Amino acid sequence: MSDRIIEMRSVTKRFPGVTALDGVDFHLERGEIHALMGENGAGKSTLIKIMTGMYTLDEGAMFLDGKQLVPRSVFQMQSAGVSTIYQEINLIPHMSVCENIVLGREELGAFRRIRWGAAREAAREAVGRLGLRVDVDRPLNSFSTAVQQMVAIARALALDARVVVMDEPTSSLNDGEIRALFKLVRDIRDHGVSFIFVSHKLREVYDLCDSVTILRDGGLEGRYRLADLDQALLVSKMIGKSVAADAARPADSGPASGRRHLCSLEGVKAGARVRGVSFSIAEGEILGLAGLLGSGRTETLELLFGVERPEAGIIRVDGREARLANPRDAIARGFAFCPEDRKVSGIMPSMSLADNMAVANMRAVSRFGIVSRSRKRELCREYMAKLGIKAYSPAQPIGTMSGGNQQKSILARWLAAGPRLILLDEPTRGIDVGAKAEILGMVRDLAAAGMAVLMVSSEWEELLRVSDRILVYKDGVNVRELGRGEFGEEGIIRAIAGT
Repeated sequence: MSDRIIEMRSVTKRFPGVTALDGVDFHLERGEIHALMGENGAGKSTLIKIMTGMYTLDEGAMFLDGKQLVPRSVFQMQSAGVSTIYQEINLIPHMSVCENIVLGREELGAFRRIRWGAAREAAREAVGRLGLRVDVDRPLNSFSTAVQQMVAIARALALDARVVVMDEPTSSLNDGEIRALFKLVRDIRDHGVSFIFVSHKLREVYDLCDSVTILRDGGLEGRYRLADLDQALLVSKMIGKSVAADAARPADSGPASGRRHLCSLEGVKAGARVRGVSFSIAEGEILGLAGLLGSGRTETLELLFGVERPEAGIIRVDGREARLANPRDAIARGFAFCPEDRKVSGIMPSMSLADNMAVANMRAVSRFGIVSRSRKRELCREYMAKLGIKAYSPAQPIGTMSGGNQQKSILARWLAAGPRLILLDEPTRGIDVGAKAEILGMVRDLAAAGMAVLMVSSEWEELLRVSDRILVYKDGVNVRELGRGEFGEEGIIRAIAGT
């Protein structure tokens, strides 16, 4: 019998306009806790969805216990022994622990009625295997997140799982709950169950896992034993940059010294992703936020735009404590936000390009409360020319445009509104090289004109090119500030790695 419980060979998956996985090899050994890592867009989610039956593969082959199978449904893969525990617990909160554990495989008695006595006994046995003593008749949402996570594991094991995929399972847990979860995973591993662990928290990966597969840009970067790979080298392999490869910052771009501070955060906390953030940004300054996916960068921007509310700490604007309860409050203070996920948070796909651009700048295209179609078209054409947005006309539905052009249109929407602080989350993602240079040039021009820019980018060379300072994020905390004299990718990597 092979030591490999799962093996995937030359797996390829294509979507319209993009190859999500390109000939990827992956294997999981018996009794192994294996990490799957890579930056956003690397292909981790696609690989997991193929493995668990949510997607079918276009090319390649998958083997379970040495036998080839073609994943076609989640039910098929669960029946074969592959279960998934997601970041957001995918159980039914208002149903009982018992109902969640036996859901879909209830034992039926006379007249096809559920045998609840047998169901409760099966549920007690399932949670008991994890050392969990709970009332299985209580609703799941009456328990803590940690208990709900353990119930999710109990359900997976009750399905006779031989492989459990854990996708960011610690995002809602505190440190004590994480330690308990990891002990549980190790105990289950010792009884013959293999685990795939997806996380962007390096400390957790090194605490729990034996080995790691790294994906980058839809391809396989490599498979390694973690004992042979230090954290700085792991980060370098994820991003495709050597720690020795530093990008030089333009000599004519200096810090915004002597300018008035526009906004500051002091000890701000919110949920599991923002755990103590403090910084300030001045008018005319470009402040870059660097870190791995899930480190809290995006959540910081959402706090400043009123999408999320802080649980602790103080936000000040113009030296006074500010309450940013919703985006309307943020917009009123001159804040603008270009989100990373344009399809979910950025565009209104059925509306025209002109309407999408004008939605944050209605005063400029209206007179006496009546929107002028000609002004909307003029505004749209102006920014189509400035950003190189390709569309057959301002009337084209934005949902029919390419991803890069959608991203440019969101940026244009806010630039037309003339904000004081613009929050940019991956502003050049999905944009061609020439347009990237144009947008980064515009960012510098906006700062030179007095606008404050807070910019998140996974392309660290972009941050190095345009920023006055860079804050490095790790696990919800800005762990280091890099000034102009300290700029370089090596400093960012080592700060993330904690070295």
